[in-house]
Amino acid sequence: MKSFKIWSVVSLVALWSGVALAQDPVKVDPAHYKVLLENPSVRVLSIDYPAGATSKMHQHPDSIAVMLADAKVKFATADGKSQDQEMKNESATYTPAGTHTPTNIGTGPSKGILVEFKTPAPGKATLPASREGMTLNMLAEGPRAIAYRSTASPTFAEPAGSKHDFDQVVIALGDAQISLSIDGKPAKTKWARGDVQFIGRGVAHEAKNTGGKPGDMVVVAIK
Repeated sequence: MKSFKIWSVVSLVALWSGVALAQDPVKVDPAHYKVLLENPSVRVLSIDYPAGATSKMHQHPDSIAVMLADAKVKFATADGKSQDQEMKNESATYTPAGTHTPTNIGTGPSKGILVEFKTPAPGKATLPASREGMTLNMLAEGPRAIAYRSTASPTFAEPAGSKHDFDQVVIALGDAQISLSIDGKPAKTKWARGDVQFIGRGVAHEAKNTGGKPGDMVVVAIK
């Protein structure tokens, strides 16, 4: 009897693990979701739905979505309800954890970057209200992070060894020549729309606008 109970528990755990895996959008819908980067703090996904495309029911943790095109999406939830949502190009939305099935009901492709937060609870870092050489215009705010639309001025520079006490996900909104070296690794010097980089809290880095013109981006600053 004891062995039967143990096997039942093991089977139940395996079943629930399978359900959890089945709800991962990257696994159930790889045509529309791809992993751009992942670490213990975040998983960053690209989203790309052609007009009329529908996903499968899946789950996200707390997250911020940054749109790279105008979109109109119907979100159906497991309780049978649905809601239409219009999202503007280069807008951001903070969304609590949940399960849904999106359908692109707009006339064009729905494209964006999704920053999923992986830590069990929000951090306690103080997020910046301003940064030298950069504009910060808040797009979305939640318990875990703030998304800013930011422009790095032609003179923007952070010297070698610069550190912040918060994590950052940097998403390029257009072509730019900004040199970014993180933790002594080779610098990324050219950016295209949708490029993503992660700068961890307390990690030394160096950044400089080398292109002579402003560079537009979204910075997701994580507590």
